[in-house]
Amino acid sequence: MAASTPRRALPCGIYAPTVTFFDPETEHLDIPTIKKHAQRLVRDGLVGLVTMGSNGEAVHCTRDEKLAVTRATREALDDAGFASTPIIIGATEGSVRGTLELSRLAADAGADYALVLPPSYYRAQIDDEAIVSYYTAVADASPLPLIIYNYPGAVAGVDLDSDVLIALARHPNIVGTKFTCGNTGKLTRVAQAADAKTPFSDGSGYMAFGGMCDFTLQTLVSGGSGIIAGGANVMPKVCARVWNLCAEGKRDEAEALQKVLSRGDWPLTKAAIAGTKQAIQSYHGYGGYPRRPLKRLDQARVAAIEEGIREAMDVEKSL
Repeated sequence: MAASTPRRALPCGIYAPTVTFFDPETEHLDIPTIKKHAQRLVRDGLVGLVTMGSNGEAVHCTRDEKLAVTRATREALDDAGFASTPIIIGATEGSVRGTLELSRLAADAGADYALVLPPSYYRAQIDDEAIVSYYTAVADASPLPLIIYNYPGAVAGVDLDSDVLIALARHPNIVGTKFTCGNTGKLTRVAQAADAKTPFSDGSGYMAFGGMCDFTLQTLVSGGSGIIAGGANVMPKVCARVWNLCAEGKRDEAEALQKVLSRGDWPLTKAAIAGTKQAIQSYHGYGGYPRRPLKRLDQARVAAIEEGIREAMDVEKSL
C-alpha cells in the first residue's frame, strides 16, 4: 500500500548524496566513518541526506549493504539529535518487484523516501509508456514516497521530458524529481506545474531538486525546492550558505558566492567519486577510495583537486 503520510518532511535546502566509505584493504563497509560523515554534514547545515545514490556507489553494493548504510545513517542522525532530518534512499532495481522489495525493506531501515531511476537496461524496449507504467506501479504500492531521479548519464540516455514528469507528479505518492539532467528550463516547467515547495511559498509539498551544486542559485531562481549535490559532501557550508543567502533576499552576496562554489565544484565533478573521496580525505581527514573497478587517483591528481577546490574550501573553513 502506498504511503499517505511520510515519517519526516522534506525541507527546502541542501541535501548530500552521501558517499559510502570502505575499508581501504578489504573494501568492507566502514560503518563508523559512514556515521561520522552523516553527522558532520547535518551539523554543517544540510537539511537531509541521500544514501545509496550514484555518489554512494549503489551499483557496487548489495541489497544488505544498502540497508546497513541506511540503518547506520539513521542511527547516527538520531544519536546526534537530528531525529527530524529525513533520509532518502536510492532504491532503484531493474524491476517493479525488486524496487518495491527494496523500498519496503528500506522503510524498516529508517528511510523516509525512495529516489528511483527510470528503467533502462532493456533500452530498446523502453518508451514513455513503459516509464510511466513503471513509476505508477511502484508508487501505487511503495511504503516510501518516490522522488524521480532524472539522470540520463546513468540510464543509457533516458531523459524524461517535462510532460512525462508533470504527468507523474499527479500521483499522490510521487513527491519530487531530482534534475541531474541540469536542465533548468525543464525544472522550471515542472516546478510551476506541480506547485513545488520553495523558500518563498509553501507550495503543494512537491520537491523540485537541482542535481548539482554548481547551479544552486539558478535552481532557486527557477522555482526549485533544494539541491541534492555530490559537492555538498565536501563543502556543505558553502552550499548551504549560497542557498540561504538567496532565500533571505541577499541576491548579490549569493551570486558572488555561487561563482566561488561553481569554480570549486568543477574539479570534483571531473574527478567524480574518487575525487570527492580524496577531497574529503585532504580537507576533513577521512575518505579513502571507491570500490573497484573505479580507480584510485595518483598523487598528482589528488594535489590538483586540492588546489582546484582551495578557494571554496577557504570559504568553507571561514563559515
